[in-house]
Amino acid sequence: MSVTLDLSRVSSDAAPATPVTKPLINLSGLTRPQLVAALVESGVVEHGKAKMRATQIFRWMHHRGVTDFADMSDVAKETRARLAEAFTIARPEVVERQVSKDGTRKWLIRMAPGIEVESVFIPGVGRAGALCVSSQVGCTLNCSFCHTGTQPLVRNLTTAEIVAQVQVAKDDLAEWPSDKEDRQLSNIVFMGMGEPLYNLGQVADAIEIISDNEGIAISRRRITVSTSGVVPMLEKLGSTTQAMLAISLHATNDALRDVLVPLNKKYPIAELMAGIRAYPGLSNARRVTFEYVMLKGVNDSPDEARALVKLIKGIPAKINLIPFNPWPGSDYQCSDWATIEAFAAILNKAGYSSPIRTPRGRDILAACGQLKSESEKVRASALRKLSLAAMAGVLSEDDEDEAV
Repeated sequence: MSVTLDLSRVSSDAAPATPVTKPLINLSGLTRPQLVAALVESGVVEHGKAKMRATQIFRWMHHRGVTDFADMSDVAKETRARLAEAFTIARPEVVERQVSKDGTRKWLIRMAPGIEVESVFIPGVGRAGALCVSSQVGCTLNCSFCHTGTQPLVRNLTTAEIVAQVQVAKDDLAEWPSDKEDRQLSNIVFMGMGEPLYNLGQVADAIEIISDNEGIAISRRRITVSTSGVVPMLEKLGSTTQAMLAISLHATNDALRDVLVPLNKKYPIAELMAGIRAYPGLSNARRVTFEYVMLKGVNDSPDEARALVKLIKGIPAKINLIPFNPWPGSDYQCSDWATIEAFAAILNKAGYSSPIRTPRGRDILAACGQLKSESEKVRASALRKLSLAAMAGVLSEDDEDEAV
């Protein structure tokens, strides 16, 4: 027995397919040449006018800080409508904003569902104030002293998501337009969540946008990229961004650095130092910064200080000594202040500037090595209680009262 199926009416009776919505391109993450290309490819702007129109839009986004095409008053109304159909310039969601007793500000920013990062503004750093931005959600490096390193890598941030951190800070600091006098945000440091050199393409484009004189206009010499030592990418970082270089060092021998910075097993100290010495543009005017977290009884002896002097001999450098910032669950303690000062004195005597970084934002877990997105930690109220518990023995009784 055979059966013949009549399929002639299936297509007419079936429910229509749901149209696939093409995601809007975020223009905030495009350099000016990329913006020109996107306008032409979308058909919104004809080729002959694209460069002029791109400059207008770029200035509205990064000089004026607008978040709606409708506010671009020198762009034709019809063009604004077409831009809104193909593109977006909206900000991501600020989930939480915290302000430390020392003026440090921290924002938890949700870029997409499950994609959250923290950014920190530190007043009184650099010429006026520095913004610490993240380049990844989570981190792969697992540095043993770093809270951020305990969060697994989720993904790289896009250029738009990196630039958005600067825009969010400027929104909160009321620093639009970008040429506003006495602006607080003068420096950018890629020292937040993630390893910037594992996302160098996006980081380089973000630096191009942030430093563009038609927009945010922060000089490349006021933009610092910190790396744990991805040696093969150092030359490309210097040649493509002209950014200042910082090295997360923390030890002077491979045995100890293998523990503190596991990336050292792949790129040991001798290889790292050779890469630093070859960094494009390195000079007395463009010194490398070595970051050295002070861990009690681990890397803070006078012998370690002398070994550090020997290690960096001949490199135009300064050394930032960073008192360890406690976080819940850490096995490390901060070196005693007298120990840190003695360490600094040896470096100073050898001719190296070695400022001791004042801990900032500890009460809101915004200090160096403490960033970690909300998706990986308890809610803020409980977190602050853990933070206070972790700081026991660090704050005085009066400081504890004030923090509470």
